[in-house]
Amino acid sequence: MTKTDAFPRKFLFLQGPHGPFQYLFAKRLMARGVQVHKICFNAGDRFFWRNRATRSDFTDTCDAWPEFVHQTLKQGYTDLVVYGDNRPVHIAAIKHAKKCGITLHYLEEGYLRPYWATYERDGINGSSCLVDMSVKQMRADLKDVVVEHLSAPATWGDMRQHILLGAIYHWHVMFRNRNYPNYVPHRDNSVRSEFWLHFRKLLNRIPHAFQRWLGTRRLIASGVSYHLGVLQLSHDASIRRYSHYTGMDAFMRECVESFAKYAPIHHHLVFKAHPLEDERKPLARVANDLAKEFNVVGRIHYIRGGKLAHVLDFASSVVTINSTAAQQALWRGLPLKAMGASVYEKPEFTSDQDLGAFFANPKKPDLAAYRDYRQYLLATSQVPGGFYSRGSRRRLLLQVVDLVLNKQSTYKILKQTSAAPVQQSVLGKV
Repeated sequence: MTKTDAFPRKFLFLQGPHGPFQYLFAKRLMARGVQVHKICFNAGDRFFWRNRATRSDFTDTCDAWPEFVHQTLKQGYTDLVVYGDNRPVHIAAIKHAKKCGITLHYLEEGYLRPYWATYERDGINGSSCLVDMSVKQMRADLKDVVVEHLSAPATWGDMRQHILLGAIYHWHVMFRNRNYPNYVPHRDNSVRSEFWLHFRKLLNRIPHAFQRWLGTRRLIASGVSYHLGVLQLSHDASIRRYSHYTGMDAFMRECVESFAKYAPIHHHLVFKAHPLEDERKPLARVANDLAKEFNVVGRIHYIRGGKLAHVLDFASSVVTINSTAAQQALWRGLPLKAMGASVYEKPEFTSDQDLGAFFANPKKPDLAAYRDYRQYLLATSQVPGGFYSRGSRRRLLLQVVDLVLNKQSTYKILKQTSAAPVQQSVLGKV
């Protein structure tokens, strides 16, 4: 029994981020007297959960999962932990957990990357309570809360560790998955394809890094005015669930078409790929083909992955679907157009112009409103740390265990007390 509860807590873990974070998190909970159990859906899940006594396997078909998880949750579980909200196994589990009155805990990459992770209870991303909350409401809840304003970060976070742990995970699913004959990945690609995409990315890191460095250097040295299109992963849940786009090629087409019609003739458009882009679609070729189709050859550029800060520092504006990288643009006071649902889509600092008008004359954000919004996030849903490197995990676990065991959500705590703890500045790379 924990010190904060009048009855024993029993946590069910489903799929988590690649790597050991979820298991280490569960160990911290067990040290506090909490019961935990993990359901493994493939060999990758099993490899990173080291305690056999607290795990079991789901090996049936997808059709059997909703009834299976419903019956499982009725076995005394008080809490359910999920990573994101869009995987089919999580969607069904969340639905039944809500029916059973079970407390939900959503973990996700940080809304304010790279030095934070996200923790919420009522929903994540486009389903977060932040979507319907106004900046005025946030200011009222903050009152005397003080959060240090940090400078814009230069890096995304634990990228190398993220790629490596993803490759290890998919290797196990590819070569050791015989005990899970009915496993179906939550992405469109097969497990074999996912593995080879990760492996190829690792092999091409050096030549791609050189191409990226050269392209970025040439772009900045040219001195041209450019709009930056921040690309995401086409299979990302935030694209599939919270926008009308089917992939980055459709988004790029819409951008180039409006840019060609309405942007000043001396302006350029730069597409910056996601750091984890695996080239399952040849986006560089897509950019070149669109430039030819809309007669803007020489004004459309494509940059592979890498650090966003180098390209952002010289951009005139930013357009994206709903990437959390947009927060780095707002950090710098850049005009921002978001084409999908997101937690930062507020009229004070995201443009309500149509795309053509935005390229012609982008509206600048209200920086005071954005700073208050960011302060609210730091006082509620953003927890310092990350999932992939040892230092990041250690920092995240220092706070997230207490947040999870607290009966109140971070939003309710802030509203009731109007005195959330001050978040400390990040002194170095996590």
